[in-house]
Amino acid sequence: MLWLSLLTLLVPGQVPVRSLPFHAPDPPTPRHAGPSEADQEFAEEYLRHFYGYQPKSERQRRSVDSGGDADWRTGLCDKLQNMQRFFGLPPSGQLTQETVAVMKKPRCGLSDVERFEDTIRWRRRTLSYRISGSNLPISASKLHKVFRAAWKLWSSVAPMKFHKRRRREADIVISFHNGDHKDGSPFDGKGGILAHAFLPGSGVGGDVHFDAEEAWSFNSTGYNLFAVAAHEFGHALGLPHSSDPGAIMYPAYIFDPSYELRLSFRDVKDIQRLYGVSTNFASLFSKNPPPRTPDKCDPDLSFDAVTELQQEVLFFKDRFMWRKHPQFDETGITLINSLWPDSAPPSLDAAYQNVRENLIVFFKGHQYWLLRQQVLEEGFPRNISDLGFPSRVKSVDAALHFRNDSYTVFFTGRECWKYNEQQKMMEESPALIEQMWPGIPAPIDAAVFYDGFVHFFQGNIHYKYDSNSRHVISTSAANEVLECNKEDNETLRERR
Repeated sequence: MLWLSLLTLLVPGQVPVRSLPFHAPDPPTPRHAGPSEADQEFAEEYLRHFYGYQPKSERQRRSVDSGGDADWRTGLCDKLQNMQRFFGLPPSGQLTQETVAVMKKPRCGLSDVERFEDTIRWRRRTLSYRISGSNLPISASKLHKVFRAAWKLWSSVAPMKFHKRRRREADIVISFHNGDHKDGSPFDGKGGILAHAFLPGSGVGGDVHFDAEEAWSFNSTGYNLFAVAAHEFGHALGLPHSSDPGAIMYPAYIFDPSYELRLSFRDVKDIQRLYGVSTNFASLFSKNPPPRTPDKCDPDLSFDAVTELQQEVLFFKDRFMWRKHPQFDETGITLINSLWPDSAPPSLDAAYQNVRENLIVFFKGHQYWLLRQQVLEEGFPRNISDLGFPSRVKSVDAALHFRNDSYTVFFTGRECWKYNEQQKMMEESPALIEQMWPGIPAPIDAAVFYDGFVHFFQGNIHYKYDSNSRHVISTSAANEVLECNKEDNETLRERR
């Protein structure tokens, strides 16, 4: 009786097609109401400020009033797509709820599309800074400690030195301000824009301004001052924003207390292009080099987990994920916590979507997370033993969900297990992967069903599997599913 029911489903000709779990149509995608007028106004201002959108005149606005969202379909579409690409969202050109949510996240006040020239940099390698004003959230001595650590991130990789001055004039003045502080870039209160900085130069050049109304902290409560200062100091040295979500120069506020805040490989390359390489760079980073953001053009790319999510397929790697949408040619990378802030762990072992119950399930180590509507269910994470695994199973390698028959196959080492989603119990004993999935090597890294086939991943190899005939129909490089193109290849060469 070992998995006899599943085996009969996989052998063609023994059961009617309707009983197979592989051909059920996707449930209809729920229709969401269009963006509210307030969201449209907010988005228009966001695109004007950060993406160079030129709003229409009042007369032009009146001429399209009768057309409803005509302006969104035409004038704003290109700018909106630029923004979506920058943040790894599907570039639909539509003001989706998720796009608005990303726009409303706290961030830096500088534009994302302004490209700085290499000539905009300091001509000397020793710079002075001072903390100015009385509107300080904490004592000047504690601020100095934070700022000194932030400057050290940059001086450890480039031949730069930074000295603090108390009263004398300094190259870089750091201050905290409320609202409109007469520099042409007013702050907007709590949240929104956290800080901004000026490019290197005389006068205000290099100066850094923080919003005094924010709840600044030294940890994960409020906004971490060290993380924001490290970003703004990059601007003060001449760096633009980066679309690399692993870079300190990424415009959105990101702070993960489980990760040590470090310059990414992209940050290091950019600052060294301006100022050169520090003399002790090789010795400092030989054993612990700057972290690289995974690249979809890397021929050695492998995945931690893969799952469907509504119309998309998500590919997870470390704390990042790629989002593959059937209607778009581009597959963008973003951070896992950009979609599930504080509720999904990085470096997953497995993941799957339970469509019927509107759940997504994540696995890492001996624990699993259950999320509904992007919110972690109460009482989670829990031990995987709650699902019926014996104590000898310490983790799950991959999960493969069959929505039509409401069961999930879990892969652990050389074994696979069948879990009944309706009865919430493991069925029978485990089977060997080589018996149930001929041609698939064990252990595997990830598995997902889409486009009528099961897709298995082991290392940098992708196996496309026909479940009806029970055989591998093709193998390829894992990264081919992400459709690397010429532009992506050029980016990879730059990063190397």
